[in-house]
Amino acid sequence: MPGPLSPADAMTDLRLTEQRNPRSADLDTLGARALVGLINDEDAGVASAVADVLDDVALAVELAESALRAGGRLVYVGAGTSGRLGVLDAAEMPPTFGTDPDRVIGVIAGGHRAIVRACEGAEDHPEEGGRAMDDLRIGPTDFVLGIATSGATPYVHGALDRARARRARTGFLLCTPPDSDLVARHDVVIAPLVGPEVVTGSTRMKAGTATKMVLNALSTAVMVRLGKVHGNLMVDLRVTCRKLRDRAQRIVTEVTGCSASEARDLLERAAGEVKTALVMASTEWSAEEARDRLEAAGGIVARVIDSARSEEG
Repeated sequence: MPGPLSPADAMTDLRLTEQRNPRSADLDTLGARALVGLINDEDAGVASAVADVLDDVALAVELAESALRAGGRLVYVGAGTSGRLGVLDAAEMPPTFGTDPDRVIGVIAGGHRAIVRACEGAEDHPEEGGRAMDDLRIGPTDFVLGIATSGATPYVHGALDRARARRARTGFLLCTPPDSDLVARHDVVIAPLVGPEVVTGSTRMKAGTATKMVLNALSTAVMVRLGKVHGNLMVDLRVTCRKLRDRAQRIVTEVTGCSASEARDLLERAAGEVKTALVMASTEWSAEEARDRLEAAGGIVARVIDSARSEEG
């Protein structure tokens, strides 16, 4: 695990995330329009940097899918911006894809208070990262993804060391070239190289954007493969508010061609479960049988409906 830098070493830090960007050397002399234009120009390269590591992202998808199918968890671990982005992605899974909140988890150095208030010193303690893994009882069915754009955060390394000791699969997401030891220690390493930041070392900018893009792609792809999406519709959402209730009704009417009132009736009989309602609309099955068939088919709606049609034929 990389150690802290001395003041002298910090001036010659070789991490890409700490380098000065020559294109923004005169940043403090620019007007407002030129400032935001320069930031936007730099942001434009983030997507291509992420595109360069999609094979690694796909491997992380397979590891996370395998963990979740085995009854395990996808766990993000980070500090500062990286930790907040992991917490955000995890928090969006239940309302979007109907997952149990305990299946995709975000862990941040400093705990929940660090989500809204900076706790920078919390990242310096690897033993606290290890303790977080113990508290979660991380095990062989889990996949733990450490997020540290600099690649050097002690809390993250401590967490991953402990996760590996507890026989979990592990990955690392960073925005500087990984050394060979880091690659050898983990099941996957994802390193989109977005280059030096507009404000030197401010990794909430391009590195943060790249992190958000990778996590969006990873978690969305996992949920699609787990049957949380039918076509491109989020059919496993939880109906917890008017917006989601309206969306659920629209999905049922669009997929089945039924009327709005019929969709409402189906959803009521399905206890608000969109996938169950879709199967019921395509068969004469009860909600209970529709749920049983979905579970047997790994939650994939198309597979259940195709099977029902084959039985009828």
